[in-house]
Amino acid sequence: MLLALPLVALGALLAAPGADLLWEHHPAHFWLVLAAAALNVVLAVVTSEAARRRGDARLFLISLAFLSGAGFLGLHALATPGVLLDTPNQGFVVATPVGLLLAGLFAVASSLDLSVSTSLRVMRRSRILQLALLAVIAAWGIASLAELGPLERQLEPNQAESRVWAVAGPGLVLYALASARYLRLLRRRRAPLLLATVVAFVLLAEAMLAVALARNWHATWWEWHLLMLAAFVVVAVTARQGSSRERFAAWYLPGTAGSVREVSVVFADLQGSTAWAEREGPEAAAAVMDGYIRHIGPERYDEEWSLIGDGLMLAFNRRGDDPGHALRAVGAALELQRRAGEVAEREPDWPKFRASVNTGPARVGVVGGAYTPLGDAVNLAARLEGEADVGQVVIGPATYRELPDGTEARPLGGIRVKGKEAPVEAYVVLRLPGQELGRGERPDNQKPEHDGGAG
Repeated sequence: MLLALPLVALGALLAAPGADLLWEHHPAHFWLVLAAAALNVVLAVVTSEAARRRGDARLFLISLAFLSGAGFLGLHALATPGVLLDTPNQGFVVATPVGLLLAGLFAVASSLDLSVSTSLRVMRRSRILQLALLAVIAAWGIASLAELGPLERQLEPNQAESRVWAVAGPGLVLYALASARYLRLLRRRRAPLLLATVVAFVLLAEAMLAVALARNWHATWWEWHLLMLAAFVVVAVTARQGSSRERFAAWYLPGTAGSVREVSVVFADLQGSTAWAEREGPEAAAAVMDGYIRHIGPERYDEEWSLIGDGLMLAFNRRGDDPGHALRAVGAALELQRRAGEVAEREPDWPKFRASVNTGPARVGVVGGAYTPLGDAVNLAARLEGEADVGQVVIGPATYRELPDGTEARPLGGIRVKGKEAPVEAYVVLRLPGQELGRGERPDNQKPEHDGGAG
């Protein structure tokens, strides 16, 4: 009901032109539009970064909607007389409805439930799409300054009205459609951010209607500016209330929010750390972990590594776009051991790392506010870690099969793992092709070389 109030106010002002007061205040216009543009810049940056982290096309398309708004709103702010130009410029004046129309296209596109494969294809072209949009914004600005083509001159009132309707009409339809589609998403997945999205699109639809009907510098004209700013503020405030890492989870495509995909998981922990910490105390234990983490730098392998007690977990192929995840995971585990060994040489009394890698299907998605893999493959990776000696990397059979020819690995045979009925074939990886021998292992000509995938 509250969302209908702007339309009621607009109708009342149009019905009583005397109440549609004139207020031509250039600084107020400049700062209002600039604030909306700045807010869109922030939203575009954070949603784009989150989209790339998750490989989510819906989130990326939403970021393009914000980027469209930011660019064209910035141009419209420059249209304020006395800022960049002494007189109004046709291209800059209509920049806001054009930008909102373009944002509406991206809003509708973002409402589609894209498959994981389609989403990844979009994300592989994300840089190109961003650059193309920025080029369109820049071209519009240049054409406006140069007064090219239809932007060459001021239009007669009837011509200007038809041109505004040509932009505002389709924009109104697009935002109405986006509102309806996100309302369907809201019914499936109750989340404040989805409700805020519906509210924002309704406000923008009302803004597009006001654009077509308003009189410049009158109350109806200021109304669509305020509706536009309110729409973006609603989204920004609601998103800010979410968890810092997954604040946009409500926008995720179904495949991003939670789906089964093959991952390779690395576990590494400090052997004997419990007894060591009991003897030396919590401050010493914290200093040890901090010393290792700083030198290992797990973020170089997996930006979302997790610290679990005295250990680390890294997961590869969370997005489903890394066919070489098993090789990358083993390479990361070996490099982790190499770096941990350098710390252990300086601090021989500290506990030392052991590590494991396992590959298999896992459900990857948002669980308890964190984006994490869950499943038997993850559990087995943790169990295999207990079979490793200090300095070693133990891997499961699925990981072993994915490694290239020239990999050196020592079979441990079938080992009994808690929770598994049958023995699990495991291997100690000595080195990958082109790498030095793993720490804790001595060269041995009898150690079998990986045979390129024989299981």
